Amino acid sequence: MSERSPVEPEPSRWVFGDPDDEQLDDLVALGADLSPGTVLAAYRRGLFPMPGTRRRDPLHWFSPVQRGVLPLDGLRVPRSLRKSAKHFEIRVDTCFDEVVAACADPTRDGGWIDTRIREAYGDLHRLGWAHSIEAWTLGTDGAAPRLAGGLYGLAIGGLFAGESMFHRERDASKVALMGLVDILGADGVAGRLLDVQWQTDHLATLGVVEIPRSEYLRRLAVALELPPIAWPQTT
Repeated sequence: MSERSPVEPEPSRWVFGDPDDEQLDDLVALGADLSPGTVLAAYRRGLFPMPGTRRRDPLHWFSPVQRGVLPLDGLRVPRSLRKSAKHFEIRVDTCFDEVVAACADPTRDGGWIDTRIREAYGDLHRLGWAHSIEAWTLGTDGAAPRLAGGLYGLAIGGLFAGESMFHRERDASKVALMGLVDILGADGVAGRLLDVQWQTDHLATLGVVEIPRSEYLRRLAVALELPPIAWPQTT
């Protein structure tokens, strides 16, 4: 992907309210659309979209009461994972659509990514806002490198909002996460924020913690004012 500043899309025609309300649960809004301007406006307010259970359901917009974040100095990397990482190469944005398609595999447990989500984040990728971090096999012994795992998400200023991850080979998605943490911390800018939406048992083993929504929104405001993340250029 060529080095360029993200393109700011047309403003959204929707207005999101302040989610910092103790009376609000994780689900804070319904409706709107997935145009690039709407999605960016939502993230800047601390919200993210998910489809309803049925296609005719309105879009669901969440701002969890307890937000899952991964401190950049808190990633847990056991010796076995460091050993696995030696078998992969990290690439950025070389096959964004393939990464999202793999994350959206309908055979996966808890799959939630539908065609609307895939198209929306594809549009944001082409505008320079959404990125994929990919773990590729090294292609030794004459074999061609293969996409083994990865993740994708949205970057605004110093925020990276992770959306989903997948693996085809053991530890590949974790290695992609290691690569992302290295990228976010490479320039030493303090205050960058790695958002993973919710803490799960699996993510907790990697170092993800929960913070109150009010604290997340405070950190988000700081992160949005930071210089953009410096993405390495891979081909």
